[in-house]
Amino acid sequence: MIYAAPPITDSLASRLDDLGTLRDALGDRIATRSRWLGSLRREIRASAFSGSTAIEGFTVSLDEARELTRGGGAPSRGDEHREALACYTRAMDHVGTMAIDPSFRWLDRVILDLHFEACYFQPESEPGLWRKVGVAIFADDGSTAFSAPASERVAGLMAELIEWLADGDLDADPFVRAAIAHLNLISVHPFRDGNGRISRIIQSLVLAQAGFGAPEFFSIEEYLGSHTPEYYAALREAQGGSFQPERDATGWVELCLDAHLVQARQRLDQIKQAGERWQRLEDLVDSRGWPDRLVIALEQSLVGGTDRGRYGEEAGISEATASADFRRLLDAGLVRQLGRGRNTRYVASDELRAR
Repeated sequence: MIYAAPPITDSLASRLDDLGTLRDALGDRIATRSRWLGSLRREIRASAFSGSTAIEGFTVSLDEARELTRGGGAPSRGDEHREALACYTRAMDHVGTMAIDPSFRWLDRVILDLHFEACYFQPESEPGLWRKVGVAIFADDGSTAFSAPASERVAGLMAELIEWLADGDLDADPFVRAAIAHLNLISVHPFRDGNGRISRIIQSLVLAQAGFGAPEFFSIEEYLGSHTPEYYAALREAQGGSFQPERDATGWVELCLDAHLVQARQRLDQIKQAGERWQRLEDLVDSRGWPDRLVIALEQSLVGGTDRGRYGEEAGISEATASADFRRLLDAGLVRQLGRGRNTRYVASDELRAR
């Protein structure tokens, strides 16, 4: 037996109605081919993925998160914080691929392989293998907050969960199904470590499989990362200290839907702001008679900074042309240079930010 989707109460129905309106609006905005949407997507990836790994104590700066989530080189071995984010990003990229795979099927290897990718840097967690030991979560005072099912039950419970993911509660709202998938996986606690990360990844995969592409736009990782006490409190309420799937999961689903509502509104605001920023940059570049591509350089400088390689790749120009463009922006006082040589970066000047 595993947790089932709860009956839809008036409270849940109201949340789902609001979420339906927001998710349709968000889907329409994402579907537009806006030049600026790519950089916003990278910014959201950085904040969402780093928010998820931060729940389990792996913290990096936002600048580092931007670099790691765009594939900016492998972190040094032994730097667990950066490795955790790099591995999590790889697993979430795999989610994006599975979402568009017409031959996708829910199998045990889907979950095992995602765990292997997310926890590859932690060999002690036995990445890609069901646990063979008992697991308990302890509270700050040393008491037992949660006792996971015995290891002998893990394979059977996960088989039941995988069967449910393939065929169970298919009439339920996708956001409810995703929340229940998260709750079941983290409650079975099938791995020695990384159960929270893989549960959030699977929640995103359920939504992606339901047609909500761009997992970073529809995930609730950033919200959970900034509301960790509420996240754990809702889990404790649903679990009751051990694996008790007969318990009512309504409170847990409410938390997840509230998180989706907050995130959807935030994403719509971010998309609106990004569009307005791009328009102002276009007007600035046009007023000076510069090539349109300089909008990309200015926008990148405003959002985390950039370098010749990154700008050149997105603008489709040579590094020499990128260097000449940045000299023009430096002379105009619109960007500042940080570092020298191959470590040179460009960030927006105070004048550009004021504009």
